[in-house]
Amino acid sequence: MSTDSAPAKMTHRQVLEALTGLLLGMFVSMIATTVVSTPMPVIVHDLGGDQAAYTWVITATLLTTAISTPIWGKLADLFNRKLLIQIAIIIFVGATAAAGFAQDTNTLIAFRAIQGLGGGGLAALSQVIMADIISPRERGRYMGLFGAVMAVATVGGPLLGGWITDAANWRWNFFVSLPFAVAALIILQRTLKISTERTRKASIDYVGIVLLSAAVSLILIWITNAGSTFDWWSTETALMVGGAVVAAIAFVIVELKVREPLIPLTLFRGRTFTLSVIASISIGVAMFGTSVYLAQYMQLSRGATPTEAGLMTLPMMAGLLISSMVIGQLVTRFGKWKGYLVLGAVLLIAGSVLLSTLHYDTDFVLVSIYMFLMGAGVGMTMQNLVLIVQNVAKPSEMGVASSGVTFFRSLGGTVGVSVMGAVLANSLTGLFADGKERLGAAIAQLGEKGADVAAQLTSGTLPEVRLLPEPVRSIIEDFYAQAISHAFVIGIPLAIISLVAILFLPNRPLTTMTTSERASADAAADGAGETAIADSVALSGAATTGTLTVVDGRGSTGTASDDRR
Repeated sequence: MSTDSAPAKMTHRQVLEALTGLLLGMFVSMIATTVVSTPMPVIVHDLGGDQAAYTWVITATLLTTAISTPIWGKLADLFNRKLLIQIAIIIFVGATAAAGFAQDTNTLIAFRAIQGLGGGGLAALSQVIMADIISPRERGRYMGLFGAVMAVATVGGPLLGGWITDAANWRWNFFVSLPFAVAALIILQRTLKISTERTRKASIDYVGIVLLSAAVSLILIWITNAGSTFDWWSTETALMVGGAVVAAIAFVIVELKVREPLIPLTLFRGRTFTLSVIASISIGVAMFGTSVYLAQYMQLSRGATPTEAGLMTLPMMAGLLISSMVIGQLVTRFGKWKGYLVLGAVLLIAGSVLLSTLHYDTDFVLVSIYMFLMGAGVGMTMQNLVLIVQNVAKPSEMGVASSGVTFFRSLGGTVGVSVMGAVLANSLTGLFADGKERLGAAIAQLGEKGADVAAQLTSGTLPEVRLLPEPVRSIIEDFYAQAISHAFVIGIPLAIISLVAILFLPNRPLTTMTTSERASADAAADGAGETAIADSVALSGAATTGTLTVVDGRGSTGTASDDRR
C-alpha cells in the first residue's frame, strides 16, 4: 500500500481553526455546569429538598455522564465524530434549559440526568477529536487555549451564577448557555474538518449498556439511601448490592463475547491503561467531590452568599488552571510527563489531608492554600492521564480508550460524591443528636423567634444558615463544617492509591503523530507486511513446483525448471 494517502500535516493555523468550535463546545459544557454550582444550596432550599436531594441533584448528572461516556466513545469509533459532538451539545443544552423550569427536586434531578447524557458525549468526544488533530507531544502547545476556556468557565461560571441568583432568580442560570450552544453548533459545522470514514460495520452493545447502567445505578442508590432510608445491614442492602454484583459479572461476560464491546476488556492487558484507570478514579473524587462540598462549606459553614462562595473557591480554580497550563507547556517542550504526574498525586494527598481538618472558623488564608494544593494536583494529573493512554492506544480503539479513562474518572467522581454525601448526612444526624441540648438552649435564648428557627431546622430542608440568628447560626455552621471535613477524609486513601498507580506507570515517550497519521502509518505497515507475505508465498510456490522466474542482464524474463522428480 502506498503511503501517499497519508493525511497532510495540519499547519498551526489549521489546527487553531479546527479547535475553535471544539473549544466553544467545551465552554458550553463547563459554563452550564459551573454556573449552577454555587447557587445549588439555594436552589435545593427553594425546591424544598433535603441533603439527600442535594446529593442526588449532583449525582444524577455525574451518573449519566459516567454511564454514557464509554457509549459515546464506542460510537466515536463507529460513526461520524463531528455529527456526534453536535448531537451531544443539543442534548446537553436542551436538558439544561428544561431544568430551569423545575418545580420540585425530582423534576430537577430527572432533567439533570438527561443533561449528563449529553455531558458524557462532550467529555468523551472532545478528547477523541483532539487526538485526531493534535499529537500527544504537541498537545501542550495548545494548552493555553484550553486554559483560557477553563479560566472563563470555571472562574466566571460560579461568579456569574452567584450574581444572577442574588440579583435576579436562580432559574436564569440554566438559560445562560443557550446562545453559546447555538454559536458552537454553527462554528463546529464550519471549521471542524476531520475524517468521517469508518471501516468497521456499526455494532452497538445494547446488552452491555443496560448491564453497566444497572450495576452503577444500584450501587449509587444503595450508597445514598443506606443509613437513612434503610439500615446498612438490611434486606434492601442485600438486594441492591447483590444485584449490582450480578449485573457487573454479567457485564464482564457479555463484553468478552460481543463483537464490538462497550469497554473492550483487552485494554486492561496494557499497564498504561489499567494504572491510568486506577489513578483516574481518585482524580474524579478530588475533582467532583471537592468542588461540590466546598460550595456547601462556604455557604453553610462560612455564611457566604452564592456570589461570595464563587469568589472564595477561586484558589482551587487558580491551582487547577495554572498547573494544567504550565505543565502542558513543559510536557511539550521536554517530552517528559511522569515526574509531573507524581508531583500532582502528592499534591492531591496533601490537599485531601488538609481539607479534612477544616472548621467553621479556620483561617481563610489556610483554606485558600488547601484549595490551591488540591486544584494544582487535579490540574497536573487529570488531562495527562488521558494523554498517556492516547499515546499508546491503537488508532482503531482511540475512542474507547480515551472514553474509558474519562468513564472511570466520572464513575469515581459519582461514587465519591455519593459516599461523601452519605458520610456528611450521617455525620450531621449524629452531630445534631449530640448537640441537641446545646442547640435547644441557643434557640430558647431567641424568645418568640425561636419557634420559627426550630421549625426551619426540623423541616428536613437545607437551611439558609447565613440568615439564622446568633448564637444558633454559629452552632449550625460548626455542625456542617465538621460533617464536611469528615466527608473529605474519603479522598485520602484514594489519593494514596492514585500515587502508587502513577509510580508504576510505564514511562513511554510521547509520539509526535496524530491519530490519523498513526492510522495511515499502520495501514502502510500492514500493506508492506501483506506484500512481504505474498512474496514469501510466491517463493514457496516456486520451490514446490520447481519453477522460478529469472531475470537476465538485459531485463528480459524467462523460466527455469527443476525437472528432478
